[in-house]
Amino acid sequence: MPRSPKPGRDQASDPTGLPASGRRPAPAGDAAEPAARPRRTRRILPAAAAAASDEPGSAAVFVRRFLAYARHERSLSDNTLRAYGRDLRDFGGWLAGRNPAGLTVRDLGDYFAALAKRGLARASMARQAATIRVFYAFLQLEGIVAESPAELISAARRDDVMPGTLSTAQVDRLLTSPDAATAAGQRDRALLELLYATGCRASEVSSLRLSDVHLDERFCTCRGKGDKERVVPLGRRAVEAVRSWLEGPRRAFAARTSPAPAWVLLSSRGNRLSRMRIWEIVREHAEAAGIPSDIGPHTLRHSFATHLVAGGVDLRHVQEMLGHASIATTQRYTHVDAGRLKGVHGKFHPRG
Repeated sequence: MPRSPKPGRDQASDPTGLPASGRRPAPAGDAAEPAARPRRTRRILPAAAAAASDEPGSAAVFVRRFLAYARHERSLSDNTLRAYGRDLRDFGGWLAGRNPAGLTVRDLGDYFAALAKRGLARASMARQAATIRVFYAFLQLEGIVAESPAELISAARRDDVMPGTLSTAQVDRLLTSPDAATAAGQRDRALLELLYATGCRASEVSSLRLSDVHLDERFCTCRGKGDKERVVPLGRRAVEAVRSWLEGPRRAFAARTSPAPAWVLLSSRGNRLSRMRIWEIVREHAEAAGIPSDIGPHTLRHSFATHLVAGGVDLRHVQEMLGHASIATTQRYTHVDAGRLKGVHGKFHPRG
C-alpha cells in the first residue's frame, strides 16, 4: 500500500501553498537558483501615454517627487525648497489639471505671458524661469519627458533698479528706536545692529548660533545661500548691543525652553526668532522712528553696502561681506554715489 505524504511536509516546501497538481512545473534548473529580481529601468513615456495619464493631480505628484529629489539628492537649503515650492504651486494652478509632460515651448510662453499680465517684476519672472527649467530637467532625468521645452525659455533680464536704501540719519533713528529698558527692546536693538553691521539677510541672522559670534574678536560667521560660510566684522556698537542682550534678557528667554537653544536671537518663548518675525520687528521700529514702514531687513542690507561703497571701500571687499557669488551683483551699488565719482575724476584725471 503506497505511503501518503506527511502533512505539511510537501506543502511547506512550496511558497504558494498549492498542491502539486495545481502548480505549474518549473523549468529544469530553476529550482536550484533564486528568482532573479527584475531590474528597474527608466523609460521615456510616448506622447500618447503621457496624454493618457493627463489627469488632475499629476502635476502635484511630479512636484512632490521633484521637491523630494531636491531635498534628499541635491541637499538644497530650506529657503530654496520653499521658493521652488511657491513657484511650482503657481505653475500647477495655471496648469489646471493638465499634465506638464505634454506641454510645448509655446505653452510655457503662454504661462510667462500670464505672469507678465499679473505685473510680476523682471526678477520674479527670471526666478520663475529658472525654477521651470530645473523642474523640467528633473522630468527629463526621470524619463518622463524626452526633451525639455523649458530649455528654450530665456529668462527675463533683471531690473537694474537700485533697491531702496536709508540715509545714515534714518539708520541712526531706526537703530535707536527699540526701548533698551525692556527685554524685547534689548533683543530688537541687537537684531537691528546685527542687520546693519553685517549686511546679512534675515534668514542668515535668524540662523546665527552662539558659536558663530565672537564678540571679543569683533566678528561673526554667517551662512548664506548654498550653506556657504563667510566672516563679517562687527562694529563697536553692534558688539555692545549683542553683548548686552546675551548677558541680560536672553538668559531668561532661553530658560523657557529645553534643551538650551543654540541661537543668538530668541523669541519670548525661547525659540529661534523666525525670518518673518524679523521682518515684522524691522517694520514696527521703522514706523516708530518715522521711517516709511514698507522697508524690511533687505533695506538695511542695501544700506550697509551703499554706505560702504560711498565711503570708498573696495568693491571686492563689499562682495565678500555680502556673500555675492558674482561681482556683477555687487556692482549695482557703484552708481549710487555720483558725487564721489566726480570728485575722484576731478582729482586724478589730467583734464579734470
